[in-house]
Amino acid sequence: MPHPPAVDSRRETAGEAPDRRACQVIRPEGSLPRIDEPLQVAPADARELSRLFLIRLRSSEEGTHEYHYARNTLIQMNVSLVRYAAGPFRAQANGCVEIEDLIQVGTIGLIKAVDRFDPGRHVEFSTLALPFITGEIKRYFRDTTWAVHVPRRLRELRAELARCQEALTDALGRAPAVREVAEYLGLPEREVIEGLVAANAYNSASLDAAGTTEERSAAGSDSRAPADTVGDIDPAMDRFEDFHTLAPLLRTLRERDRRILRMRFAEELTQAEIGAELGISQMQVSRLLSRTLARLRSGMLAD
Repeated sequence: MPHPPAVDSRRETAGEAPDRRACQVIRPEGSLPRIDEPLQVAPADARELSRLFLIRLRSSEEGTHEYHYARNTLIQMNVSLVRYAAGPFRAQANGCVEIEDLIQVGTIGLIKAVDRFDPGRHVEFSTLALPFITGEIKRYFRDTTWAVHVPRRLRELRAELARCQEALTDALGRAPAVREVAEYLGLPEREVIEGLVAANAYNSASLDAAGTTEERSAAGSDSRAPADTVGDIDPAMDRFEDFHTLAPLLRTLRERDRRILRMRFAEELTQAEIGAELGISQMQVSRLLSRTLARLRSGMLAD
């Protein structure tokens, strides 16, 4: 079988700069040409080479060096298909997903297509590969790019609502009402509203990001980020639960014990001053305080 011609290094690949160096078929490996840089193969040449590699892949024994060489080269030569398929999804990514992430996801679909393609069907490899690639990318958007998890039914409804709203906007010359969307899709208005609300969970914004122009106009001159308008945590809130637990325990103490606690911690008297006030020694005050505090501590830990 004659080898396909070497790729001209001046040839432009899809989406690549004109001066990017293409691959060179430099020597045969068995009945397959040896390609040093499969990623540099132009799409037109990749189509021709893929036919040869796919036929050889199916006739090779899995696990052999020839099998792995054919499979890996096929995947790398056809990455341009992944880039082509990922292009329309850039707008949907809306800056939240890097194009390289989409290419990695789409490459999973490309690998599946390589493993399942049957050269005996006499169809172009791209005919099978593109649906696999776009399917993986759509699944990625459906399952992983939502800011908040929502049921799959609502995720799918969001896509239907988007298409419907676009079609009705073109037809009516204005944004459609919920009733019109419901009639167009044959759904109850309540379900349409549920889908519109769920669509708000698709994208999220940082609390540190400044508001949009419309939001700043609505708020006047205030262009602060949302985080700047959120109050700080009150340190006293940390003590609320402790006070709530302590209050009933204090009511169980004798009057003298409560009085000692009040003089020591509210009036900030020394133990000697408390003893003089109550007519007892400083040592007695110390023992009473220790016993009372131990009892309160035990009660709070038990609760």
